[in-house]
Amino acid sequence: MTSNSAFTIVVGFDGSEHSQTALNWAMDEARQRDGQLRLVTAWNKARMAWFPAVLETAAGEIAAEESPEQIAGTLQAEALKSASDEGVTATGQVVHSDSPASAILDAARNADLVVVGSRGHGGFPGLHLGSVTTQVISHAPCPVLVVRPKAT
Repeated sequence: MTSNSAFTIVVGFDGSEHSQTALNWAMDEARQRDGQLRLVTAWNKARMAWFPAVLETAAGEIAAEESPEQIAGTLQAEALKSASDEGVTATGQVVHSDSPASAILDAARNADLVVVGSRGHGGFPGLHLGSVTTQVISHAPCPVLVVRPKAT
């Protein structure tokens, strides 16, 4: 937990619907606690290969010619703008990493809370958390909140 500073919430954000749900929850929590957000977007070329589902964002389509780093930066810039529009102080970090969990865990040092979404893409039947979420829960230095989308 941080001392003598605002309540800090780290949010893993990759532009997916699940990470947007986590971001929305974290913004509400930051407002209630007069806290701040630290958004982490991890990218690498292999990970970005499946991003076509994410490329249409609230601000419009991201150009297909953009590099993976540019795509990650654009997604995060939109998230930071969303936080600003909601009156929430937020900083961002775009990290080139083969492990999104490691990037989130590095950012979580001295944080008060980590918020992540869950796609439920774990490799084991009955385990409804993805591998990134499972790693973050297992190794975070602070409490972790997993936000799942509302059932329809």
